This record gives sequence, structure tokens and C-alpha cells, in this order.
Amino acid sequence: MPPALLTAIAMLLEGVSRKDLAVRAEKLSSAYRQGGTSAVIANEADALAYLVARMPATYAAIRAVLARMAEVAPEFRPASFLDVGAGPGTAAWAVRDLWPSLEAVRLLEPNPTFRKLAARLMPDADIVAGGWNAKLPHADLVIASYMLAELPKAEAAKSAEKLWSATDQMLVLIEPGTPQGFARIRAARAALVAAGGHVVAPCTHDRDCPLQDGDWCHFSQRLARSRDHKLAKGADAPFEDERYSYVAVSRGPVDHAGRARIIKPVLEGKPGLTLPLCDAAGLRNASVARRDKGAFRAARRKGWGDLF
Repeated sequence: MPPALLTAIAMLLEGVSRKDLAVRAEKLSSAYRQGGTSAVIANEADALAYLVARMPATYAAIRAVLARMAEVAPEFRPASFLDVGAGPGTAAWAVRDLWPSLEAVRLLEPNPTFRKLAARLMPDADIVAGGWNAKLPHADLVIASYMLAELPKAEAAKSAEKLWSATDQMLVLIEPGTPQGFARIRAARAALVAAGGHVVAPCTHDRDCPLQDGDWCHFSQRLARSRDHKLAKGADAPFEDERYSYVAVSRGPVDHAGRARIIKPVLEGKPGLTLPLCDAAGLRNASVARRDKGAFRAARRKGWGDLF
């Protein structure tokens, strides 16, 4: 995360019991596995536990998604940003990290504890009480991350359409990389394409998702754990992998120029590489032989989630 954010969090944690953080972090992790964390944030101590236990992974996933989006649409430069279900303002930090020239930042968050914390972390943001079903102001870039998981699956398409109505240029939705998270993203994607949107990422096409029942599109972002992060989670590993599903949709058309997305880990064997791909033609595996040294070197630099 950005140094300024890490410094701000460190100041908030001064004098806070790490043992208490760990107890509260476990409750947050349990709530996350069941579909959401906002409901268990009842006070400042809970919110501080969220900063340590969940914010790093959420930030990592959002920042990774924004980088994928910018790779396809490098000309996109938002002047205004709206985060719906903003929590402590995680997405705003990721957006500002990529686009420092961002002018207007508005955060909508129903939880008053999160709103107070967001105001301390980003005092120049416009922070408003509300969620996706409130009256939404327009913005160039609208993000809702880990929000659909807290809604019934049947409301995913409806909420996506509401968010789309406030989007002037780009809408980004991010959910846990679980079958349930992907189901919500898939329903939202279908509704947004039907409403005239164009998929920027991860898909390289606007056609129906070709994945069959029982499979789900998700990606993984590795992040380093700080000492407090490891203590809060009772973990020894110096890193963790955040699994997420997402979709970024644009008002304008997108030229994918024959690209495909690598939707699963690349497999390397003695003959060469096998890349699981999704593109406008559907699902396929691309093979790159080890004997084709130039192509093999180029393909070996590619990984799960990359364009090919």
C-alpha cells in the first residue's frame, strides 16, 4: 500500500492491543468467508482490526484490477471517482495511486464507523452516508468492491444497473474469487452488456461468458504481510494470496485486437507451456513448444490473469 496510507494506519494503531486486534480479526475473517464484513464493524476497534486483517488484501486486489483495466484502456484518465460501499476508503487510495491527478473523490458508505475512519485516512474526500440503493452522483469512474457479496444474489444485476446509471465512463465491480462471488459478477456483467456496456477486462469480448456450471473465473494477487498483519491472523507465512473475481465495463467501445485472457495458472511441462485462454472464440488452450525459443521466452513471462 502507499507509504502515506501505511504511516496513517501505523499512527492509528499506536497503543492498540495486538491481542485484541487478533480476536476481532478472526471475527472479520469468519464474516468475510460468509459473504461480508460491514455488518460486524460495530466500533472503532473493529474498524482498526479491518485495517490490519482485510484492507491490505482488498487494496491489492483493487490495485491489480485497475492495472489490468489501464493496460487495455491506457487513455482513460478519470477526473472524478465514486466508491459505493467504500468501507474505510480502500479503493480511493488505489485509484489515487494510479491516477494522482484525480480531482473529485466521493465515498458512499452506510456504516458510520467506517465513515469516521475514512475521514481520518482521507480528510479531503467527500464522504456520504449511503449505499448502492441511494441516490448516486455521477462520476467518470465508479467502483463497488466486495459489496455485491453482502446482497442477495438475485440483486446483483439490479445493483449493477443502478451503478451503471451513475457511471460516465467506467464501472468496476470486484468480488471474492469464489463460485458465489463470480456468480454475482457474471450476472452483473450480463446486465451491463445488455445495457450497452463494453467489457474492458478481464474478458476480451462482450459475448456471453463461455464457462460452464461448476467453473468460475477468478484471479489471484499475492501480497506481503506486515508484522501486524501476521499477528492479527496468527499466520507465519510472509505473504498471502487474495483470490478475486471482477469485471470492468466502459461506456465506449474497446479494441481488444485479437487478445485473449489467461484465466487459469499456466502449466509448464517438458514439451513446453499450456496457457488456458478465453477470448471471443470461447475457451481454448494455447500450446507453446519449448523448442520455439523466442515464443517460449515470451510466453513464460505471462501468468494467470495476463493478456496473451
